[in-house]
Amino acid sequence: MRIQVTNDDGIESEGLQVLARRLAETEHEVIVVAPDRDWSGAGAALGSISPNEGLAASRVTIDDAPGLEAWALDGPPALTVIAAQLGAFGPAPDLVVSGINAGLNTGRTVLHSGTVGAVLTGQNFGISGLAVSVADSGPWHWETAAELAVEVLRLVINAPPRSALNLNVPARPRHEVAGIRWGRLAPFGPVRAAVGPVENGRLQFELSPTGYEPAPDTDQGLVNLGYASLTTLAGITEAWGVASDRAEDLGMVDLSQHIVPGADLHPVHRMPDGSAPHTLWRPLLEAR
Repeated sequence: MRIQVTNDDGIESEGLQVLARRLAETEHEVIVVAPDRDWSGAGAALGSISPNEGLAASRVTIDDAPGLEAWALDGPPALTVIAAQLGAFGPAPDLVVSGINAGLNTGRTVLHSGTVGAVLTGQNFGISGLAVSVADSGPWHWETAAELAVEVLRLVINAPPRSALNLNVPARPRHEVAGIRWGRLAPFGPVRAAVGPVENGRLQFELSPTGYEPAPDTDQGLVNLGYASLTTLAGITEAWGVASDRAEDLGMVDLSQHIVPGADLHPVHRMPDGSAPHTLWRPLLEAR
């Protein structure tokens, strides 16, 4: 298994280097292709790409791992995944592991996370991935997050194609972590955006604590209780009507009212409820 390690804090971040060294101790082939600077909050953005200018890419050395191949690329994390998948750094990786992010990526704000965006980009290319984040603390518990990432690695490898998992780790030593539990996305993460009035041509934008008490079965709630939370994510999905084999069970007998791929638009069609889990279809896997 060829694994790409990336992140959104930049290739010099301690979290990435701890994770890369720990993964290099496994039986898998590891290559690091990560942004050359901080791209936090980039989501799955590609940045500015000009067909007439190349992207700066340089070989770097990971501390205490001189034999590990590592590249710094002038672009956000999603772009590092695309470049690697297109063969810029040798054979395309089979898996993406992104992190360790300095701070949790929980709740629906994961939409904006560059750490998670790298994994969702890999999902678009037909490969699975694992995003890893650890709660803010002093000192940072990088080793705890790296150990837990390795512990769930086989689960990710054996998961269905295009599986994207998000692992959030509490700020404590490994032996003090209560366990790993599946968690749903909390409505909010640990912080939320706040803005002030525009003054002197500047908009004050900051992140402040939500003060929200999440349910204990959410990713944020589990971390608060001392568990590492694991959440399965789907990036680009399609919302369709209820599948025909479930329609009768749900009291939807008149199948003419439900849209299907390739159907003409008809006045009786209603928009599918994209918030209902059973109507989201993961894209079909195609040969790369």
